[in-house]
Amino acid sequence: MGISRDSMHKRRSTGGKQKAWRKKRKHELGRQPGNTKLSSNKTVRRIRVRGGNVKWRALRLDTGNYSWGSESVTRKTRILDVVYNASNNELVRTQTLVKSAIIQVDAAPFKQWYLQHYGIDIGRKKKMASKKEATEEPEGAAEETKRSKHVARKLEKRQKDRK
Repeated sequence: MGISRDSMHKRRSTGGKQKAWRKKRKHELGRQPGNTKLSSNKTVRRIRVRGGNVKWRALRLDTGNYSWGSESVTRKTRILDVVYNASNNELVRTQTLVKSAIIQVDAAPFKQWYLQHYGIDIGRKKKMASKKEATEEPEGAAEETKRSKHVARKLEKRQKDRK
C-alpha cells in the first residue's frame, strides 16, 4: 500500500515524534493527484472507490462552470489560460488546473447574460457605439421598437440595481 491519509506519521502536540503502533489500513488509502491539464481534448477517467462507488478524475479539460460573484450568475465557459498560482510557478508553466489557481475564462456567456438581463451591451468601445448609431440609426431604432412595454419596464426596473 503506497499513499496513506493517516495521522500516525504526525508529531505529538508537544513536538515529539510518534512511533507507528500499527500498520496502514485499507480505509486510509490515498491516491496520486490528478494534475488536470488545460487541453482541447477532454479526458475524464472513471475510478472505483471504497464501497464500489465511482469518482470521475479529470485529466484534461477546456471548459468549466464559473460564477460572476457580484451578479450571482453562473455559466459554463471556456478556459483560456492559467495566469497565476500562488503555490508553484511550475503549475502555471504546465497549464495545470488546481484549486486556488487564477485562470482566465471566456467572458462571452456572461456578456450575453448581461445584455439579456439589463439590455446593455458591455465590452464595446463608446466611440465605436456612437459611430454605429450615427451610421445605422434605422437599425438601432428598429431594435428598440422590438421590445414590448412589459420588457421595457422590466429592464428599466433592473437599471436601479445594476452594478
